[in-house]
Amino acid sequence: MDSTVTPTGIKPERGAKTLIRRHSLTVRLSHWLNVLCMTVLLFSGLQIFNAHPSLYWGMYGADNDPSILSMEAVENGDTVKGVTKIGSLTFDTTGILGVSTVDGEPAARGFPAWITLPSYQDLATGRRWHFFFAWLFVINGVIYMAYGFFARHFRRDLLPTADELKPANLGHEITEHARLRFPKGEKARNYNALQKLTYLLVIFILLPVMIATGLTMSPGFDAVAPWLLDLFGGRQSARTLHFVTATALIAFVLVHVVMVIASGLFNNMRSMITGRYAIETEPSSVGHQGELTP
Repeated sequence: MDSTVTPTGIKPERGAKTLIRRHSLTVRLSHWLNVLCMTVLLFSGLQIFNAHPSLYWGMYGADNDPSILSMEAVENGDTVKGVTKIGSLTFDTTGILGVSTVDGEPAARGFPAWITLPSYQDLATGRRWHFFFAWLFVINGVIYMAYGFFARHFRRDLLPTADELKPANLGHEITEHARLRFPKGEKARNYNALQKLTYLLVIFILLPVMIATGLTMSPGFDAVAPWLLDLFGGRQSARTLHFVTATALIAFVLVHVVMVIASGLFNNMRSMITGRYAIETEPSSVGHQGELTP
């Protein structure tokens, strides 16, 4: 049957679909602004990384200091190959990392031109793009956080119950997600425990660390809050943590996109554009319009 909004008080037939209010306007606007900001931040951040494609821990950072990760161009006879080093491990990544093609010729670049903003090597332009969208991202995040607390969104929609946190329940949800099996009917009205824990981790740990480490790399902000340097063990350690948290965020986004597609692309996109999400109703469900506003 086609998706319909079931009037209150009418018992829907088996297989009927009810449109519920799933996302508020504030959540939808902040979500799409985050998509824009994170895309520009990723591409411009890799442009900045390419200016010195190595990561360090502690009070290091000079060219000859030992790095924990580096992307280098190494002479190999008459050619140049790209080498990526992670600790003591070395990988030949020619054509992707370290050395990639620019205008038909191999060039020394940490990340290839197609994934940096701008595509040509220009640290100053990359920094301007990155800083503008970083502050836009922070302002958007502050508005979302204020909404989450004052509208009780975090407590109502994202805080898991004691029963949801039981190992047996979490294990079951992990297994179901791995098999791409998703809640149906009334269970689809709310986030499950795995989703709640993941969103809380991203919102309250991953993003704050990424933002704080980004601010720590700013000498101007260090003058205002010098304790950040002590908290993260120096500017180079903060840079490494910034890279790691950004990578973890990218991994989260990739998994999120896969789950959105697997659980129903049209339904999920509609909910994030219009706020309405379709669920199948059971005969015992007497036309009641639940609302979920993540």
